Amino acid sequence: MTYCIGYWLEKGLVFASDSRTNAGVDYISTYSKMHVFQPASDRLFVLLTAGNLATTQAVLNWIHRDLDRASGDDHEGGKNLQSCEYLFEAAAYVGQVSLAVQRQDGPALKEVGADVGASFILGGQVGGESHGLYMIYPQGNAVMATRETPYLQIGETKYGKPPLDNVGHANLSLEDAARLCLISEVLTQRSNLTVGPPFELAIVPRNTLAISHQVKFEADAPELSAMIETWSNAQREALYRLPHFAWEQSTPA
Repeated sequence: MTYCIGYWLEKGLVFASDSRTNAGVDYISTYSKMHVFQPASDRLFVLLTAGNLATTQAVLNWIHRDLDRASGDDHEGGKNLQSCEYLFEAAAYVGQVSLAVQRQDGPALKEVGADVGASFILGGQVGGESHGLYMIYPQGNAVMATRETPYLQIGETKYGKPPLDNVGHANLSLEDAARLCLISEVLTQRSNLTVGPPFELAIVPRNTLAISHQVKFEADAPELSAMIETWSNAQREALYRLPHFAWEQSTPA
């Protein structure tokens, strides 16, 4: 019951997420799905979450606990976001934490038919390595975004995919990619009740180890109304410009 996007670009990273976790006739709740970690000056991580809310919250608590232990007086060992030397190690760590939480809570939840699974998008930069973006599956393994496949999605992905496929590429500006991700969120909301605002955006320019812009759009934000109106008008114009059928071009006798 969510939709999150991570976009890898030559110039940096863009993240977008909705905030809906449950939807029904009489019960709708919202939680932020975007979480920022900067445990040291040489690294920045943005984590997007989808799936079982209890699992994702437990994973976040586990990550914070491990960082607290690493910074404590006893300097307890173990893997954490501060000790990872590469971004792929951080993705593997989050996957391991997710698996541990699922093993701990899974049996009880499965007895009542609940899905304990969760998926994540992790992006950022560590030290002098290039910026990167990973999608972490419920099974704990991860795949990396590439120039050929620059965006990653988790949650309710199908409705917002067409604009990303048709317009997106790795050489977009950060602002154009942010607009593309946001319209993908808005279009998904129009087709699926389980996705909804507030929508959050974050932009991380390459090699800055900092978020340059982080914005939250509430349901009544004028930018969202203007965006969907502009997009709908452009789609309507494109429809009228599509090639005509042969019978439309024939002249009646």
